[in-house]
Amino acid sequence: MNTSPHDGERIAKRMARAGVASRREAERMIADGRVSVNGATIESPALNVVASDKIVVDGKPLAAQEPVRVWRYHKPSGLVTSNADEKGRDTVFDKLPPDMPRVMSIGRLDLNSEGLLLLTNDGDLKRRLELPSTGWTRKYRVRCNGRIEDAALAPLRNGVTVDGERFQPMVIDIDRVQGANIWLTVAIKEGKNREIRRAVEHIGLKVNRLIRISYGPFQLAELARGAVEEIRPKILRDQLGVERVPEPELRAQAAARVDARSRKRPAQKSGASLRPKGGKVR
Repeated sequence: MNTSPHDGERIAKRMARAGVASRREAERMIADGRVSVNGATIESPALNVVASDKIVVDGKPLAAQEPVRVWRYHKPSGLVTSNADEKGRDTVFDKLPPDMPRVMSIGRLDLNSEGLLLLTNDGDLKRRLELPSTGWTRKYRVRCNGRIEDAALAPLRNGVTVDGERFQPMVIDIDRVQGANIWLTVAIKEGKNREIRRAVEHIGLKVNRLIRISYGPFQLAELARGAVEEIRPKILRDQLGVERVPEPELRAQAAARVDARSRKRPAQKSGASLRPKGGKVR
């Protein structure tokens, strides 16, 4: 390839933007010798490619870059958020509609957690939205067994260290007491592995239900359990700055503009004017 180190984009990023895999997964595929560029198998992701380069993955040409798409999914409890499970348990991806394209989860929800899970076909977007630097808040409703006073939540509000791992300050409030349980609303920005469960157990409560109700600007709202719904391209542009939209949406936008222009155009009238002679329309 006749490209300088500053031309194009990294091969793993290009693969992620084509929806093949996340950037990290793409790097593993390259290390396994599954990717070639212009006929030569590559061994390192430290390679920039440009549009004219011919990239082949697992013997198949890399597809053209797909428009960025994102879906809201109401994950039920009991599903694993991974492409495959070594224990043979059902995964989120096993339960998606058969007409869904290949998608990746933005962040994770553990086996016994439920609620909002964002899915995307764009590995680069996945990586960007998972970074703590993105600053997106994840909000949860959490049911715990036990009782606690509001003042006892102070360690979580100030940031707590559990088993040597530091958790950033949480926004946490008591919602209501229900029998032997207490409901909390918890907001975090990092989403480390089982962060809420571990932090809450650290102050003496036991989580028995955890529901994610929002991820950044996107809400679970009334989405039914197990249902999946695509987020409209206009919202992606407004919230994420995503410019690439699906071709059907572009066609729909063009048709809407034509229709709007035709409605604004004065109607052609035949015969005499309907305006009364010498007076105003009443």
